[in-house]
Amino acid sequence: MPQQDRAHATREAILRAAAEEFDRLGYERTSLTAVLTRAGLTKGAFYFHFASKEAVAAALVERQDELWAEVRQAWRIRGVDPLSALHGMFLESADRMAADVVLRAGVRLNAEREIGYPGVPNTHMMWEKLIGTYLVEARERGHLLPGVDPEAVARTLCSAALGARLISSATTSCADFPDRLREVLRHVLPCVVPAGWKLSGSHNAPEEVIGP
Repeated sequence: MPQQDRAHATREAILRAAAEEFDRLGYERTSLTAVLTRAGLTKGAFYFHFASKEAVAAALVERQDELWAEVRQAWRIRGVDPLSALHGMFLESADRMAADVVLRAGVRLNAEREIGYPGVPNTHMMWEKLIGTYLVEARERGHLLPGVDPEAVARTLCSAALGARLISSATTSCADFPDRLREVLRHVLPCVVPAGWKLSGSHNAPEEVIGP
């Protein structure tokens, strides 16, 4: 294996081992020794790629930031209506969280980093605002029932999704998070869209009727 490929493989092994420990225990309770043992690497190999436990945690947070940006961009270029895009992003995000420990660890680390730091932009509030923009656009297109408040729906969806994730992560390592999130969407969206409204090309739900 070429040296560059070996270096990349070693870095990925460190990230995955660290992600598995962070996902299981959180940042404070994870030791560098445990990460090295899980990865089967020496301290020298670790420090060649990362300066500290904090540095590898930062890399995991950065990776989840990049992935969410990719998901948003992918749905943007599909050209579907805003509610279908929103529905698809929710479900795709849940599926990815359940399948990818590196992503889960990045999300957990990012949330832990924000606790106790009022000046740090809150990820949940940022997602709430983003979801609100999709819902405002849906209202402008006539895809919401009259009188529906897009910001209230955004708050409801974000709160329910966060609760579903926390419960799922504590009980099944997010294995049932997709099912929980599908339940949230199945109960909330029919209350805010016209009768018979259909999703268009949504994630694993093509042409699904969600209206009452």
